[in-house]
Amino acid sequence: MEMLLGIFSAFGLSASAGLNAYIPLLVIGVIAHYFPETLKLAQPWDLIANPWILILLGVLVIIEMVADKVPAVNHINDVIQTVVRPAAGAIAFAASAKVITDVNPVLALACGLLMAGGVHVVKAAALRPAVTATTGGAGNVPVSIAEDILAFFASVFAILLPIVMGTLLIVLLALVLWWLWRRTDKARTA
Repeated sequence: MEMLLGIFSAFGLSASAGLNAYIPLLVIGVIAHYFPETLKLAQPWDLIANPWILILLGVLVIIEMVADKVPAVNHINDVIQTVVRPAAGAIAFAASAKVITDVNPVLALACGLLMAGGVHVVKAAALRPAVTATTGGAGNVPVSIAEDILAFFASVFAILLPIVMGTLLIVLLALVLWWLWRRTDKARTA
């Protein structure tokens, strides 16, 4: 059971990194630093809980949050984050998958990279352009705020309530697969 919870936690954290690269890393670091009985990071991932790294992550969270709220800058930020978010997801997955000690670290990094990369692609290539087109850009700031809040709570839930996060991810995956199936079915009948 602990292995399953570790997997749910790792996938939840890497998914939230697809929304905001630094929030899950900051949440991991803060919880590991102040509540080591809740989250014990193995080496070399324990560096995330270092006070200097926490300060750096806090500054990076602020920079990403501000950049994501400024028109035109948010699109440049999404291009830059195309590399950063999957990398952060890989780090979050590998750092939090503490109970998966017998899994190759490359596999853990790849899972986190794919999860965060997938969420980022949906956000940057589908969600944000649709919001921009339908609201003339006025909806980008509220959506960005909602993404930051979602990334924070998803990160906290992934660590403290991994079964809830895992269940939500499975339901979301099922909905996406159902939507894709219906879409291809409609395309074939048309």
